[in-house]
Amino acid sequence: SAFNSFFRPLQFTMFLPKNEAANADIRAAEQARRDGYTRIEAWATEAIPAEIRRGVTITVQEVQCGDPECAPIDTAVAIMFPSGGRGMLGLPLEAKDVSKEALLESFPTAQVLLAWSRGEEAEWPPMDDDDEQDFSERPPLRFDVGQRVVCRVGPDPVTGWAPGRVIMLWYREPTWPANSWAPYKIELDDGRNIFAPGDVDQIIREHNG
Repeated sequence: SAFNSFFRPLQFTMFLPKNEAANADIRAAEQARRDGYTRIEAWATEAIPAEIRRGVTITVQEVQCGDPECAPIDTAVAIMFPSGGRGMLGLPLEAKDVSKEALLESFPTAQVLLAWSRGEEAEWPPMDDDDEQDFSERPPLRFDVGQRVVCRVGPDPVTGWAPGRVIMLWYREPTWPANSWAPYKIELDDGRNIFAPGDVDQIIREHNG
């Protein structure tokens, strides 16, 4: 009706932020972040050897760091292979500030990437034996033991998820080098046990349902 066609845009304007300039700044910042994610994903994909690049999933997310000695916002890059092999690297920069050079300086070696592509464990970044952290000094995690979660297990952003339950925090395997930990070990509903290399939404989320 003529009334409805007039009323809808009027209703919309009622909910516009009062400070349009501030709203524009927020939109610009979000666009810069998304553009940064896109660049990093492309650079990371390009940096993976061509023979193991097929089917790899790169996810990028900014994470807040609770340690006063580190950057307030880090950019986490997760690399997941079709085999289930996975790993993560972190950059002490906002996504919009990450350069290709900075990413490549922190990128896993070809040897590490090959191991992940085969579904094997490989330490990255390398840790010195004297870097062992006290358990209490690790950052707080979002999920507790027993909590239901869904985990990224495949390349498809919609279907590549599987439900499960957190069975251990700060998991490590005996063969891992000193101070190499995964935030979570998860038992999936299909019986498989996996680990989550990072505590970010692109890898592990709360189970809703």
